[in-house]
Amino acid sequence: MSLNIRKAAIVGCGFVGSASAFALMESGLFSELVLVDADHAKAEGEALDISHGLPFAKPMKIYAGDYADLSDAAVIIVTAGAGQKPGETRLDLVKKNVGIFKSVIPQIAENNKYAIMLIVANPVDILTYTAAKLSGYPEGRVFGSGTVLDTARFKYLLGEHLGVDNRSVHAFIIGEHGDSEIAAWSSANVSGIPINNFCEMRGHFHHEEAMRDIAESVKNSAYEIIEKKKATYYGIAMSVKRICEAIVRDEKSILPVSSIQNGNYGIEGVALSMPAIVGKNGVETLVPIELSDEEKAELSNSAETLKKVIDDVM
Repeated sequence: MSLNIRKAAIVGCGFVGSASAFALMESGLFSELVLVDADHAKAEGEALDISHGLPFAKPMKIYAGDYADLSDAAVIIVTAGAGQKPGETRLDLVKKNVGIFKSVIPQIAENNKYAIMLIVANPVDILTYTAAKLSGYPEGRVFGSGTVLDTARFKYLLGEHLGVDNRSVHAFIIGEHGDSEIAAWSSANVSGIPINNFCEMRGHFHHEEAMRDIAESVKNSAYEIIEKKKATYYGIAMSVKRICEAIVRDEKSILPVSSIQNGNYGIEGVALSMPAIVGKNGVETLVPIELSDEEKAELSNSAETLKKVIDDVM
């Protein structure tokens, strides 16, 4: 079965799945989009609602389907799972969502062995590892949205702090998409100018304090949004669109997606986020970035945190 590079599938039509479907419709990247959900009527409702706006967008086919409809999709986006509730950490979700994946992933793999599988459900690192093991896909073709959104939040806040276009800020959040994530300050820069030099140029001199505050704001932003509006979905939907652009256009963009590590910085047997070249074949290779000894130690701790959870649930 040959894949249709202009066809995507979304498995799970909750807030994140339906917002991602909307973002993909707006993007014009795909000409066909199938929505699959345990509640078929919910998938139908979302497909209809989005389809009614197609006269204002580019022609495409959006419909509710089942697992058999995934057979020729080039990209399968998995958002199925219970959402994070106020007061709940991403890791609290683990057992519930690993259980859901044990039902969902084998059905996807049974119908399509050649797609790229993008995991978006939380906790994304554990579920990326789970999906890679359950699907039998090559590791480069199963990866998670990881810290793509955290990195966007980081760039946004740095842009605000420095009074500069956030697209000129080059910085990564790495490690777990969650409480042990690391702001990689050592490699952060604004158009090639080291971050501390640029801060001083803009009249900011309290680096340690500002770095701590910004990193904490990034880490806690999901909790803050969930507390205020009960769920987060627009930011992650735009992240899904960005990752799909890199795949469909074979952009070879460098994005901090979550993938299984094989000895990078001494980390193995766990999925977490490191900058990677993403193109039509998925994750092509990881990109080594400069990290301080302290950041490397934090990355190892992040990996250990995730490993303990994997050992508990797998």
